Amino acid sequence: MPSIQSAPGRSRFSPRLIGPIAVVALQAVAASYFVVDGIDDLIEQAGRGFSVEVMMECLVALALLAGVVLGARHLRRIAGDLARADDALARARGALADHIAHRFDTWSLTRGESDVALFALKGCDVAEISRLRGAAPGTVRAQLSQVYAKAGVGSQAMLMSLFLEDLLDTDPAAGPQRGE
Repeated sequence: MPSIQSAPGRSRFSPRLIGPIAVVALQAVAASYFVVDGIDDLIEQAGRGFSVEVMMECLVALALLAGVVLGARHLRRIAGDLARADDALARARGALADHIAHRFDTWSLTRGESDVALFALKGCDVAEISRLRGAAPGTVRAQLSQVYAKAGVGSQAMLMSLFLEDLLDTDPAAGPQRGE
């Protein structure tokens, strides 16, 4: 059966974080410059007293430094949230793949029927499945007919609805349940 799980050993770094990381890094460089400049100005004016301008520069540098720290902490939290969401998605995909495999085993699908059924669940039509499997359209239609018969359904939409009902875990006769 074709795999629907993500590749194991995938990197934990998300490309979605490149922009925010670059902004925090740029802020860190700017903060470093202003802090060093502020310290230099303070040392230079230490004997003559401090001007309002130097004090404001130091205050701005400290505010920028605080922004870098807060931004980095926020970015770290977001990265953790993203990693947890990716893990949850991977677990859900794995559970769905296991559930599909269990259903296919319960229905005693052959390997070819399992492949065709999985492509049907992914929304492929007969022509696409035929092309993807390198099989004649008639063969694919025959395999789909066998899958539908073994699953007790009459169409691709009904096959999909079996799995959707399992995910929703509700009684289809009960109708939609809102706000419980």
